[in-house]
Amino acid sequence: MGYKLSPSALNLMQECPRCFWLTQHKVWKRPAGIFPSLPNGMDRILKIHFDKFMEKGQLPPELCENSDCTNMKLFDNKEKLKIWQNNWKGISFTDKNGNELHGAVDNILQKGNKLIVLDYKTRGYALKEDTAEHYRNQLHIYNFLLRKNSYETEDFAFLLFYVPKEVMATGEVLFDTSLIKMKIDINNAEKIWKKALKLLEGECPEKGCEWCDGK
Repeated sequence: MGYKLSPSALNLMQECPRCFWLTQHKVWKRPAGIFPSLPNGMDRILKIHFDKFMEKGQLPPELCENSDCTNMKLFDNKEKLKIWQNNWKGISFTDKNGNELHGAVDNILQKGNKLIVLDYKTRGYALKEDTAEHYRNQLHIYNFLLRKNSYETEDFAFLLFYVPKEVMATGEVLFDTSLIKMKIDINNAEKIWKKALKLLEGECPEKGCEWCDGK
């Protein structure tokens, strides 16, 4: 039976190979800590927001005002998108040895026959110069998965950041939005995937982080 990996698991590998190995071999799992519920709540209402525009055949203002989105539309296969957005299903690829890679997207744009990944991010403060870079591998992997499922994708993807701006007298919170276009390299995703499998097939790395030392 093969390994089942996700972008978050591969991110852990990049951060600490020992934590990754111990987790995947079910020896030990790094404590997850408290995860704020606000980003999940934002993802949920943003998907509803985007669905409303998709059903009308329109782009929301966050996108239609951006020249990078010219001649694009929201992916309108609602049933398929619902599967791709589901954390327990998502988009998956299984190799000949039974190793599975899967990930759940936030949304998909379409330009002609090509798909473009759109990922929402909620932040409490303004973007830094390198903020988007932290998510590049995640976007590589989503595109890799789509292509493994016989879909054509563009050589770029989008990150859509929402940052709180002010609270109105009525209590409504206004957000600033930033749409960042990211270059995609699916070869990078495949290298990360193969590196993870090679690591898991070997011995547990001796050097660890402050979390897994001594485990």
